[in-house]
Amino acid sequence: MIPPPSTPFPTPPSPPPPPMPAAAAWFVPTAVIGGLFLANLHATLVGPHAPDWTVLAVGCLVLLLALQLVLTLGAGGPDRGRRGRAAAYAVIGGQACLVYLPALYFQHPWMGVPGYLAGSVLFVLSAKAGWLVFLAVAASVALTHRLLNTVEAGAPADPLFMSVQVVITGLIVYGLTRFRQMIGDLRRAHRALAEAAVAQERLRFAKDLHDLLGYGLSAMVLKAELVLRLIPRHPGRARTELDEILDISHQARTDLHTVAHGHRDLSLDEECRSVSSVLAAAGVRVRMDADGTDLPPAVATAVATVLREGTANVLRHSTAENCEIRIVRGGGRVTATLVNDGAGPEPGRPGDRASGGLVNLSERAAALGGRLVAGPLPDGRFRLAVELPLRGRGDEGGRTRRDRLPAPG
Repeated sequence: MIPPPSTPFPTPPSPPPPPMPAAAAWFVPTAVIGGLFLANLHATLVGPHAPDWTVLAVGCLVLLLALQLVLTLGAGGPDRGRRGRAAAYAVIGGQACLVYLPALYFQHPWMGVPGYLAGSVLFVLSAKAGWLVFLAVAASVALTHRLLNTVEAGAPADPLFMSVQVVITGLIVYGLTRFRQMIGDLRRAHRALAEAAVAQERLRFAKDLHDLLGYGLSAMVLKAELVLRLIPRHPGRARTELDEILDISHQARTDLHTVAHGHRDLSLDEECRSVSSVLAAAGVRVRMDADGTDLPPAVATAVATVLREGTANVLRHSTAENCEIRIVRGGGRVTATLVNDGAGPEPGRPGDRASGGLVNLSERAAALGGRLVAGPLPDGRFRLAVELPLRGRGDEGGRTRRDRLPAPG
């Protein structure tokens, strides 16, 4: 009875953790900037002022707050093209008008407002230009105080105090705007990683399905043809072969149901017996020299997968009469080679995009720190070989030495 083939299934990658909840990413900047607005509003309204002065001051501050929230809350959006930059420049232009023009009328109480503009230019402009304009805005506060001659001796709101206030407010505004931008970048990166994980899982499923069905279908077709030849003369043996076809088909159906769940290791010994039996049933003389005992599970699974794919290629692409399988270990590495005669058109090389099976095998070998080669030999035979380290990638046993496994031909 032929042991039914099985297939290795890599564990699907875990999705990345989600970024900060949308409510928190929106609430934190809004709350802090709103608090700064209330502080500026209180400082502006302290003291006896005419009603028209109060209404105008509140209107200007509300417009300034709206522009700042548009820039800060919109910083996490994806629009960073020409349209997005034009909108950002329009915002800082409006802020500049609301910062400096009302100062001519409000004078001293308005000098804490330029912090919004300082933070905005630091975010919108390039690094060098942003810092130059940021410092210029902070210095303009002291200069405006001197020009307006509104500073009284010993007053707490002296030019240095107001400049420091503008610097602190500007850095807070810049930090909050950059925070929103980072949250937006993280969300887009999270979506991209999730889409990449889905695409990777689909690709894994397609590869495993190819590896699974390729061998099983080839074995069933071969045995069905053998049954047709055996029925007239050897009905008893034909019944045995039919039982094996049923076993293989049942196992294939079970594997199809489990292809999307978890990881299963292959038994190299069972795979060696399986390929020997299938090749013998096809009339191929098999010479096997296998030293595959006590291999690490991942390495044994990779070698067994190579044997299964190689056997399927022999059945599909050749008229082989002889096949030699060797598994040799030594020097911290294991080398598996399958050589057959009667080679037909090449099933493809590992670098050929059309050769799905060999591409899959090459990627599996590379993931373990090894490599796979396939191609015709000078005597007309075809060779498929894989070399793998017995230990993980990164230590002495996991280094790939390309001189150990020369390219065929």
